[in-house]
Amino acid sequence: MARLKKWLGYALIAFVAFYLLTQPESAAGVIQTGVGGLMSAAESLSRFVNTLSA
Repeated sequence: MARLKKWLGYALIAFVAFYLLTQPESAAGVIQTGVGGLMSAAESLSRFVNTLSA
């Protein structure tokens, strides 16, 4: 089982590298979307904590 996880990890890394090299614009869009989602979540959490302390 550990060997399978190791090979799946390698396959995932190879796929990501292939995707970045063949579709850099799309890969950048995926990264921007992910970062935007994280920033939105952080802002929401910040507002929640500020509301608790008010």
